[in-house]
Amino acid sequence: MNEEDLKVYHQVRDEKAVGYKRQKRGLIEVSGKEAVQFLNGLITNDVAKLEDGAQMSAAFPNVQGRLLAMTRVRRAGDKFLFETEEATREKIFQNLFRFTFAGDFFVEDLSDKYEYFEVQNLKAEISNQELIAFDSKLGKDFFVPQNAADAFFDELKKQDAVELSPDVYEVLRIEAGLPLYGIDMDESTVVLETGLDEAVSFNKGCYIGQEIIARIHFRGHVAKKLAGVIFEDADAAAGAGDELKSAEGKNAGKITSVTYSPQFGKRIALAYVRWDYLAEGTELRAGEAAARVKNLPFIEK
Repeated sequence: MNEEDLKVYHQVRDEKAVGYKRQKRGLIEVSGKEAVQFLNGLITNDVAKLEDGAQMSAAFPNVQGRLLAMTRVRRAGDKFLFETEEATREKIFQNLFRFTFAGDFFVEDLSDKYEYFEVQNLKAEISNQELIAFDSKLGKDFFVPQNAADAFFDELKKQDAVELSPDVYEVLRIEAGLPLYGIDMDESTVVLETGLDEAVSFNKGCYIGQEIIARIHFRGHVAKKLAGVIFEDADAAAGAGDELKSAEGKNAGKITSVTYSPQFGKRIALAYVRWDYLAEGTELRAGEAAARVKNLPFIEK
């Protein structure tokens, strides 16, 4: 992290300045009289319980209970808005669209009609009836109609907002314990391994992959789970893909994302840690680098 990035980091983290990042995300609208029925057969959470204006997390699993995509869902009247990473946007759209021929179920990809802003430490609400907002572990995220993006940006500037570079955002993301698809999770990840248990309903009806996910939950536990790791040395030579070992030299997991955290003055990482070593404070090693397990998030917003 260069000096300018470090300055922005401390402005947002310590001084609570407004920080923002523009990036591509997916926004998919689902409607129709049979929307709840179809959606509840595809995702891990129960949209029948989602009240108008509220949001929930949900996963799209495959038949093996492994993760196709993670999403946030907001109800807007009789419509459901699915927000997801750009990497999983098309996957979700195709997964939903194939059912439009089976009943009263409609799907539209709205992504290109909006600009997407992630905002932290917002000082005053930005009022616009056309904004679509989602709460996040970092702050608040907005889908802004293309024709309103400049006005929205002006409102951020009135609050002295600073832009988050990719490097600064990566540090804040990891500190918040937010996994990214294709980096910290993919189609080899069992849904419950992500630690995002709030995205799963364990008492609704059947859905794709439900049998395996429920069996893991009610009869045992996952073999590994996403956790935090803090290295003792700020200069620890550890990177994504490195294996973690226990104090006895046994395989204990694998690192997926790593960064230097100015808040801790140390390198920190997201890693899938085997169940026996998940307790906070457990001593691990990545090569010669000593580390300890930390419950996520590293820092609450």
